[in-house]
Amino acid sequence: MTQAEEDALLAVALEAARRAGDELRARFGHRQHGVRAKSGPTDLVSDADLAAEAAIRSVLRSRRPDDAILAEEGGATAGGALRWVVDPLDGTINFLFGVPAWAVSVACEDADGGLAGVVLDPMRGECFAATRSGAATLDGEPIQPRPPGELANALVATGFSYDAAVRVRQAEVVTRLLPRVRDIRRMGAAALDLCWTACGRFDAYYERGLKPWDLAAGSLVAARAGLEVRSLEQAGEDPSGVVVTRAELLKDLLELVE
Repeated sequence: MTQAEEDALLAVALEAARRAGDELRARFGHRQHGVRAKSGPTDLVSDADLAAEAAIRSVLRSRRPDDAILAEEGGATAGGALRWVVDPLDGTINFLFGVPAWAVSVACEDADGGLAGVVLDPMRGECFAATRSGAATLDGEPIQPRPPGELANALVATGFSYDAAVRVRQAEVVTRLLPRVRDIRRMGAAALDLCWTACGRFDAYYERGLKPWDLAAGSLVAARAGLEVRSLEQAGEDPSGVVVTRAELLKDLLELVE
């Protein structure tokens, strides 16, 4: 696929993300309706999530009717060689509690992985984007991670499962990691964690229990910014996850979190 074709896909992703962002920004800070549990009592969805996803699907049906879609709330649809991977509201709990740390994630991929991706932060007005052949950008300007440094000085982001039993094991990892790094942050929005690592606000990010829609756009941004993006293999009952950091920190960080 040519750079021009990737850029065309990126334009569709941006249009879809902005449409969803407009829907969500108008609802944020108000009482949300249709709030209900999904996988458990702490894993919630609301009418806002569904409205944002509907806005994205509307754009994709109009612009790319022959492509497949995999979205968090509506599941998968059949299609051609390209698939759109959508998280209409990454950080639902933050959104519902009035915490302004949430995003819209829209990515397009083929059999070889990501082609184009957008992570839009409507509250800050920030748009992270990347294509397979292009640079990672923030509001159109190239981004890069923090300069090389030691793990002891690293600010590391992570996230936690909705499953209490998994959280116990994740707490063990944090206990092991915390004395070895500068500090740990937990924002509650994986797509933003990935992009904030890409632009140097964090030195590293790791998390288990992520879904394709959590990772699709943000991991492309991180990779195109020059970071290592490695899978965390399944261990016991823990789901797989990701580690994202600069090459010189990867080995030591993996030893602590795997």
